[in-house]
This record gives sequence, structure tokens and C-alpha cells, in this order.
Amino acid sequence: MAKALEGKRIVIAGSRKISEMSEIIERQGGVPVVRPQQGTLVLAEDEVKRDLLQVLESGTDWFIFTTGTGLEALLDQAERIGVRSPLLDIVKQSKVGARGYKTLAKLKQLGIEPVADDDDGTTQGLIRKLEAYDFEGQGVTVQLHGEPMPSLVGFFERKGAAVRAILPYKHVPPDAQVSRRLCQEIADASVDAVCFTSAVQVRYFYQFAKQNGLDRQITESLNRRVLAAAVGKVTAEALREEGVSRVLAPDIERMGAMIVELAHYYRNQSALKGMME
Repeated sequence: MAKALEGKRIVIAGSRKISEMSEIIERQGGVPVVRPQQGTLVLAEDEVKRDLLQVLESGTDWFIFTTGTGLEALLDQAERIGVRSPLLDIVKQSKVGARGYKTLAKLKQLGIEPVADDDDGTTQGLIRKLEAYDFEGQGVTVQLHGEPMPSLVGFFERKGAAVRAILPYKHVPPDAQVSRRLCQEIADASVDAVCFTSAVQVRYFYQFAKQNGLDRQITESLNRRVLAAAVGKVTAEALREEGVSRVLAPDIERMGAMIVELAHYYRNQSALKGMME
């Protein structure tokens, strides 16, 4: 029996765990095509040091963590400047909110139990859980994840909180030649599917496509010929916001689960084709 992804060219748009994803694709008979659409994360160390020292000096009523990567980067920076232990003391004395299963898992490893966490991996899901709390006059420290989060910061400001945002790492745009090549491959359908592992990748890719007048052509191809796969709800929503209506996403938000879902899709397509012949 042929493997589900036999001969399929599957694009990996992420920049992390490429070898692991490639291996899963190959086990299913597919051909991994690496086209990262998210640049290397750059630590904003001087800014983080300043923000951490301010938190240590003034304290905070709430600490909101939005990614496991950001939490780890924050603790790493605190370790480098010798304040990891006092920072954790402040976090444990504060009320904590968490977005995402990786963030929640990391906090629990540290012995920290959030009072609020999302139920769907989204910022809006976290906001829904936080609605019940009174933030008037409260100090809220928000760990951002690579870019501003106006909806979350705005929520606290409307609630009367004094918000301090910490950005422990920043995203940088992907290589323009890589984006250009992916645009061409999607436009001429020389790849079968594109796997996006973060909403940032979608935004960077479409930003490039729009700047070069290719976005309509890309969206049309994704809706008709090349399948767009998303690691989870947030990434899927970013694709839909760009007009991509045909998006495959697993119930379990994991990279491996996304590839398995892709294999199921093509296996079902093959079965339907066989029934019609």
C-alpha cells in the first residue's frame, strides 16, 4: 500500500524543529521542502535587562506569560544578570495568567500555578478568562512574544491597569529570496501543501506577497490547488484573515499532529478518487 504522502512535496514554513518535521513527512512518503518564513529570533537583551530591573524594583500585581519560548528567554536573561531567583520570587507572589500549553507546562515545572489560562491557545481565549478579574489600579507585567500584542495590552488598559510590556525576543523577516521562491512554487503548484507553524510566518509571507503584487495569485492557488496546513487555531485564523478559506488544522496543536492530519487528508482524497474511478 502506498504511503499517504507518497510523492507529495510538503513545504515547511517554520524555522524550528525542521529535521523532526522532515522525518515525519519522509516516513509518510513525502518530500519535505524547507522554506522558512520566520526569521531568527533576536534577543532584545538591553531592553529586557532594563525592564527586569524595573519589575524587581517596583514589583507587580500580575504577570502574564504568552509563550513558553518567551518565558524561557526571560528567565535566561535574568540568569545572565544574576536576578533569576528574585524574579521567580516576584512571579510566585503575583497572580499569573498564561497563554498556550507550552507556557502552562513551563510554569508548572517551576511550581507556578496560573490563576487564569486560555482554553483554546489564543489571546482572545486568555482575555475571556481574565474578564472576571478586577484590574483597576493593578500593575500588570505582560511578556510579549516577538511582536506587539495590542489586543491584550489594550484589554488591561481599558480595565484600568498600569501595564508594563516586556519583549524578550523579536522576530526578523525571512530571507526575501526564500519568500520569492515559495511564492513561485505556490503560484505554479509545484508543491502540494504548505505547513505554517505560527501566525508570524503567515504575516511575513503575505507581507512579502503583497509588496510584490502576488497576494491574490497566492490566495487563489491556496484555495484551489495547494493545501495550506496550520499548526493550530491562531495560525489558521491568520490564514483566513488573508482570504485563505481552505485550511487544514489538527485538533491537537502540535507539529507532528499537523503532518498526521495532512496524511489523513491525502489518504481520504485517494480513497474518494478510487471510488469514483
